Amino acid sequence: MEIETLKHVEEKAIHKSELFDISPLRYILRSMLASMFIGFGVIVAFKTGSFFYNEHSPLAYPMAAITFGSAIILIAYAGGDLFTGNTFYYTYTALRKKLSWMKVLKLLATTFTGNVIGACCFAALIYLTGLYDETSVNTFLLSVVEHKMNTSTMELFFRAILCNWLVCLAFFVPMTLKGDGAKMFSMILFVFCFFISGYEHSIANMCTFAIALVLDHGPAISFSGLMHNLIPVIIGNIIGGSVFMGWMYYYVNKPYLKE
Repeated sequence: MEIETLKHVEEKAIHKSELFDISPLRYILRSMLASMFIGFGVIVAFKTGSFFYNEHSPLAYPMAAITFGSAIILIAYAGGDLFTGNTFYYTYTALRKKLSWMKVLKLLATTFTGNVIGACCFAALIYLTGLYDETSVNTFLLSVVEHKMNTSTMELFFRAILCNWLVCLAFFVPMTLKGDGAKMFSMILFVFCFFISGYEHSIANMCTFAIALVLDHGPAISFSGLMHNLIPVIIGNIIGGSVFMGWMYYYVNKPYLKE
């Protein structure tokens, strides 16, 4: 039974809320860190994948998926507040009547704002490094971004639901495990599953799109394409985290939960 683990979820949400009350600025900075950590994962994933992509190897996407797991390790162990994971934490805690829904909306809006700022700042840093100036390096990233910006709205929406369901599990399941090795392995495994499946993660997309937009790109990559992707993906991620994780775990365990 996952009752003890759900207590940890509740404690984390309350701790995050208290941090926000003490200093909204610090909370925003933590949210910026989370998307920057995802930015590191994006860079290592697409740099690694590009070696295989340029050789027309079918291993390009699997190698990118494996290395992207570094992002969730950084968030879990180096700190950071991620919008997608918080949809689960805050929804569950609000259903337990430990947070008000108005506070949940305020916390999620602040987290998302910090994630956006962090993604933009990280993209600017990558642009200044010149690491993606060469076609041999950026072709893989740009091809993935172009595909994401031209996928149908309905498909993006449902891919986003499945994505955040898995991402929230990537934070939840390790809470049940002993030892950092087991925790890290399970996190990387869940992230590999969402990445290789082609699901859509709003903050990861935001970081990837921000990097693509500061590079020399074709007309298929644009700000309108970014909005076409992110709007249904954000909504889908919210449903995946709040309904399939927050509400579901609250409802199935309600008879065993103590107030």
